Amino acid sequence: MSTTVATPTDLLGLVGTPMGTTDWLTIDQDRVNLFADATGDHQWIHVDPERAAAGPYGRTIAHGYLTLSLAPVLVGQVVTIEKFDAAVNYGLNKVRFPAPVPVGSRIRATVSLTAAQEKPFGVEATFTLTYEVEGGERPACIAETVVLYR
Repeated sequence: MSTTVATPTDLLGLVGTPMGTTDWLTIDQDRVNLFADATGDHQWIHVDPERAAAGPYGRTIAHGYLTLSLAPVLVGQVVTIEKFDAAVNYGLNKVRFPAPVPVGSRIRATVSLTAAQEKPFGVEATFTLTYEVEGGERPACIAETVVLYR
């Protein structure tokens, strides 16, 4: 399921609506290592498979912020706006990481439109993403991300 609208203004009437669920995405060690290099966060739980095997999760896990950073790509999988000038990541309202994302696992997100309002400079839309790990019992991340469509 995905949602397509003609313009950002069309989102105003869809508040409270599920937008869709993304495809599964495998989180591999290469992606985690690249994120560690980009951010300087080389904590062993993320980048040292040998040491992490003896750690609390039995293997390396993705950075929480790596999981969160996938939000624009994931929203883009399920929300299509046919005509707009720009989309800007405007911020976050709330983020929680209730469960780890083990390296080698697959994640996906369910996306809902939880708020939308017209502003003088465009439409501000708030999406709630609930990330799940395939076979997991709890969400890996729940985030409210705000996008400004101009």
